[in-house]
Amino acid sequence: MSVSTATGTAAVEKRTASRGALRVLLPLASVAVFVAVWQLAAAGHVWSETFVPSPITVWRAFVQTSTTHDGVRGYQGYLLWEHLYMTVRRVLAGVGIGVVAGTALGLAMGTIGWVRRLLEPWLTFLRALPPLAYFFLLVIWLGIDEAPKITLLALAALPPTAVATTSAVLAAPVGLIEAARALGATRGQVVLDVIVPAAVPETFTGIRIAVGIAYSSVVAAELFNGMPGIGGLVKDASNYNNTPVVLVGIFAIGGSGLLIDALLRVLERRVAPWRGKL
Repeated sequence: MSVSTATGTAAVEKRTASRGALRVLLPLASVAVFVAVWQLAAAGHVWSETFVPSPITVWRAFVQTSTTHDGVRGYQGYLLWEHLYMTVRRVLAGVGIGVVAGTALGLAMGTIGWVRRLLEPWLTFLRALPPLAYFFLLVIWLGIDEAPKITLLALAALPPTAVATTSAVLAAPVGLIEAARALGATRGQVVLDVIVPAAVPETFTGIRIAVGIAYSSVVAAELFNGMPGIGGLVKDASNYNNTPVVLVGIFAIGGSGLLIDALLRVLERRVAPWRGKL
């Protein structure tokens, strides 16, 4: 290896390492700045402690909800991880149903014109509805156990997945489709071997949006009989103006949402490494 090649390789490795360090340091820096501003606002008594508790107060609430203290187990008899487990389980069940149904629906709408014309108005109608608009109807129909919660989350996740899949199918490269047909591929083979692979990356984007919408709907889903559950914890704590516990619940929802989104991005890179290369 020549000196110039070795120098170029070292420079590339250095730039790669720098970019990797920035990817880690920038999020950490943004968190540090947020906590610092939060602490300054709390210390300066800009707002009442009831509205903006200090970070240390929220940390104590986190410890209390995560442990057994003075004979009290967590919050309302459940530890924080148990609340979070139930919420994540409901979200994954609802999103799983919504994603499977939405992907199938989007594939059908993208490949069959009359199906798209028939179902698109209903899909748009469902997208326009806030979850609380039909949650009480689901409670009337399905009771207050798990069924209305999972159904609500599935209905929240279905439209973004279906819309993303439909758009991805319609945007499949025409050149590849025509080439496959010229080589004698049947309609089914074109769909499975050309359209579906081309649609996978954008469908994953729809799935990530669906997860976010489901998480934004989880407090509504756990309005009734939401214990254990982070949404139920947030609702119950808000009834008593227990802002530190409310913030603990919000951070738990956001943190788990970030983790699931990161896992989806890793899965997307494994399943669709051709993204952006077609």
